[in-house]
Amino acid sequence: MHGRSHRGGLVSRRGWLGCLSLVLAVASLANAWASGEAPGLALTDTGYLRGNGASVMLYADSYSPIFFDQKNAALQIILHGRRIATNGSLRFSPTPEQWSRIPHLVRRWTDRAHGRLVAQLSYPAYHLDYHINVTPEPGGFRVSLDLDQPLPEAAVGRVGYNLEFLPSIYADQAYEVDGVVRGMLPRDPQGRMVADPPARGAPPLPWYVEQWRATRQHMVPRAFAAGHRVTLVPEDRLHRVSISSEDAEVRLYDGRNQAQNGWFVARSLVPPGKTTDAIVWHVQLASVPGWTRAPVIAHSQVGYAPRFPKVAVIELDPAGDAPKTASLLRLSAEGTFEKVYQAQVSTPQPWLRYAYATFDFSSTRQPGLYKIEYADQQTAPFRIADDVYDHTWQTSLDGFMAVQMDHVAVRDAYRVWHGVAHGDDARQAPPEVRSFDGYWMGAQTYSPFEPGEHVPGLDVGGWFDAGDFDNDVFDQLQTIRNLALSWSTFRPTWDELTVDEQARSVVMHQPDGIPDVVQQVEHGVLQTMAQIRAFGHPIMGIHASTLAQYTFIGDAASQTDGRIHDSRADGSGVDGSHAGAPDDRWAWTNYNASMDYSAIASLAAASAALKGWNDGLAQECLQSAIALWQREQAHPGPEVAGRFDQPSPSYQWAAALELMIATRGAEPYRQRVEALFPSVVQDMTDRGWTAVRALPYLAPAEAARFRKALEAWLPEMHKRMASTPFGVPPSAGGWGNAAQVARFGVAMYFLHHAFPDVVSPEPTLRAVNYLLGTHPVSGTSWIAGVGTVSTLHTYSNNRGDQGYIPGGMVPGYIVVKPDFPESVDDFGMLWFEHETTIGAATDWILAAQAAAAIAKETDAGASLNAAH
Repeated sequence: MHGRSHRGGLVSRRGWLGCLSLVLAVASLANAWASGEAPGLALTDTGYLRGNGASVMLYADSYSPIFFDQKNAALQIILHGRRIATNGSLRFSPTPEQWSRIPHLVRRWTDRAHGRLVAQLSYPAYHLDYHINVTPEPGGFRVSLDLDQPLPEAAVGRVGYNLEFLPSIYADQAYEVDGVVRGMLPRDPQGRMVADPPARGAPPLPWYVEQWRATRQHMVPRAFAAGHRVTLVPEDRLHRVSISSEDAEVRLYDGRNQAQNGWFVARSLVPPGKTTDAIVWHVQLASVPGWTRAPVIAHSQVGYAPRFPKVAVIELDPAGDAPKTASLLRLSAEGTFEKVYQAQVSTPQPWLRYAYATFDFSSTRQPGLYKIEYADQQTAPFRIADDVYDHTWQTSLDGFMAVQMDHVAVRDAYRVWHGVAHGDDARQAPPEVRSFDGYWMGAQTYSPFEPGEHVPGLDVGGWFDAGDFDNDVFDQLQTIRNLALSWSTFRPTWDELTVDEQARSVVMHQPDGIPDVVQQVEHGVLQTMAQIRAFGHPIMGIHASTLAQYTFIGDAASQTDGRIHDSRADGSGVDGSHAGAPDDRWAWTNYNASMDYSAIASLAAASAALKGWNDGLAQECLQSAIALWQREQAHPGPEVAGRFDQPSPSYQWAAALELMIATRGAEPYRQRVEALFPSVVQDMTDRGWTAVRALPYLAPAEAARFRKALEAWLPEMHKRMASTPFGVPPSAGGWGNAAQVARFGVAMYFLHHAFPDVVSPEPTLRAVNYLLGTHPVSGTSWIAGVGTVSTLHTYSNNRGDQGYIPGGMVPGYIVVKPDFPESVDDFGMLWFEHETTIGAATDWILAAQAAAAIAKETDAGASLNAAH
């Protein structure tokens, strides 16, 4: 019987209808192929299928070892320039979440003898092993699932082949089932839910996932449609997809019923008893004959400084017609844009799947409002002006960073961003537990508090780390250093916040006479000092104790009840500032030497920034930094991994450097800097640039040593930057590289400032212009709300509203392997492309301030000539 289900006449009639639909589908495929509208997929040399306007990858990307299901794995479809589908694999949930079970990839290969892609996978806990085969066929491809043995009993009726579709493309579009239009895919989730408790004998999930599922009563979405042939957006020639199943019906689900970052899902359950061709789908893809992707004119959405290089990068489809010239248009007094410059673009050069040409209009220096015109496209307007970078960082400081402030309420005129958050911080995390998002505790807690005991004094200062509400040690400490460096280098007196720590109140657009950057330094330091007072050392972080809280989106004040847990009260009991609900966040009190050294650097840098504004706190910061240094030097702490950070000698260098600067060259810090200096300057790619800040305190010979190391490194740097068309560090991992590029821009500024005859200002401006739009995929500024066209969908703590927090910087593009650069503008739920963090925001603040300083340099003309 091969697993076929026989349940009477109704099922039999449905089977005949399914066969008839499949015949019609094959006929449709044949017609499309005959008319030249089929994509014509074929194997590439790089291990995927590609045809006209379409690409199909199979496990070129897999699941994250840290974040698990990221919606970038398994079978993926790229159609007419968009990644429309992902996660094509065998799954135990109809609408998988980040922590749902994921298969283990054993291996993948290209079977050239049979012209197909093959992946071997396994669910070891179920002893479930299978292969996915993807084979081109007229109109699209065939995907088949072969099991090594029939489904185990615990998996029957629970495991199916899924394929997920991007909501921003398919919402508000029609769908067909067995040739009949059934409705429109909803803008917002509207489906019904049903309880799906675990099967008897099912292997357990991690404790926090089991707890989370039980809290939600094991609810999962119901299918809202089912049939043997499902077509999404039948009216759309660019994004139409049709799935025909040979046996099992195809069901449609809305994953957003279960999680705001869910996708639409097509799914077929694997029938019991069947192994070979347990599931067979024929997937037809839309194809527009001769389709080519429109050129993308990547440029700074803010504009350019008159006396410095101005280069747009044009991203081209190699199969398209590429005009040889581009034009610059200027807004005239009559209100029209007139052509003021025209030049040939450079010869397009290949990179990944596209080609790139440049349009250099550096000779244009007249201030004004401009557009670039190429082919049949015009960019949004941008400025050429001396002050073009002057107002690019403030929104990040008094917008994004203000909203991220923990333990206070934040108001902007009529709007309240959030109330006073986490007044119940925090309870001591238990020993020997491994939680989600990288948090863990060993056998030793390094804390005087008992597991579950309230730790007083932690409800002060600090920031929400990213799109969640965590307080992460390394990001917090580096953020303080970034802000302190901003103050010591650029002295930004910008003041548009009123911060009252005693009243736990922050009001935007209301100056209080204290520079905002100084107040942000103080806010971060208050949390660091609270940790040191409570535990004697900085800790890994303060983090939600359950997934129910961690996945929370909304007003931060509602993540917990704000009342200290009292185990003597029942779960709903309230007694003033205490309550029975154990929803307080956990303090993860792990201790290692790298955390200590990072805190030393942070506190020492902060002491200088706070001097003259809060002298008492400045002195306490410096004293604490010195005490931690003395302890680490006398009794080094353990070197164990943090959440994602490994122990590194760079932390000790940073601590010695900041203490030396804060104490104006005092011993023993200067001696330690001198000892580390030779090795640090040989690591110019990472931390070497920071050594320029030590030069005023060292012998003149060290400046010569630094210059020699710098001159030796520059050719390597230029070669690496030339590996992409944009002249900045490439995005090579699973997370976009925007913060890395910002840090590169900052590093090159300090090197230029110290050695202007060796390092030009151009790399810093190139990095800043990249972040403002001169990057792959689109010309969109990656700083939300900054620039004429900027990203307006970010993975921030208000993402449930499909919005953004002004001033947040997103990670930007990644490469969907092997060659597809992706940066989605109309959907903000991919954290690796969209998540805004405090570290990235303050990296941007520094880089933008550096660009503004460079734009005012008096010898800019010489710099421009040198850059050319």
